[in-house]
Formats: sequence, C-alpha cells, structure tokens
Amino acid sequence: MLRVRVRYADTTVVRLPTEVDYDNAADIGARCEDLLKEGCATLVLDASDVQYLDSSGVGMIITLSRALDDRAGTLRLAALSDHYQQVWRILGLETLLPVFRTVQAALDGRVTGACADTSESLDHA
Repeated sequence: MLRVRVRYADTTVVRLPTEVDYDNAADIGARCEDLLKEGCATLVLDASDVQYLDSSGVGMIITLSRALDDRAGTLRLAALSDHYQQVWRILGLETLLPVFRTVQAALDGRVTGACADTSESLDHA
C-alpha cells in the first residue's frame, strides 16, 4: 500500500503502490490527508512503482493538490512513468501539477525537462 519513505520537518515523501485505482485511491487519499493533518506542508508522491493509474487515482491526486493549496502547502508528483507523463500532458494536468523526474528533483523543486536531474539521493533526509 502506501509507504512513508521520508519525513523531515514539514516535508513527507510517500511511495505509491503499483496500482492506484478505484479499489485503493480513496484509502491512499485518506492516509495522505492524515499526513496533512499531522503538519505535512510539502507532500511528495513517489510514483516510481506505479504501473497502473486510473481516473480514480488521478482524481485523488488532484484532490490532494487542492487540499494542500488550501493549506498553503505543495504537492509534488515524482518519477511518473513516461506513459503516464504523456497521459498527464494530454489531460493538461502539467499546468496544475508538474511532474518531477525523480524524488530528489521534487524535493529540490526542479521540474521535469530535457536537462532535469535523473539521479536520486536522499542523503539529507
């Protein structure tokens, strides 16, 4: 299910499961909402394991983004597969929630691009 990888001050990195769909999106969203209630202001969703993402999962991510916006926080989506990055662009979601190439890039605030960092190090966590 959802694994908290790193907690540092008001920043939390969680690794999403291989499937984010109708069966688990509500639970994932609720667990992330709990993190917000505990003081998380920057939530990084590590999608490196995601192999299947349906509209329920996309909706949950958008809802989390709005919840963080309401709290003056930030949601960052990291390590989304090339296929789902393309879907993200087709849906026009990159303007709402940009995708970061790696968790480290999301922590540093560097958006995916031709020169984006492709290394991942969590040494400072």
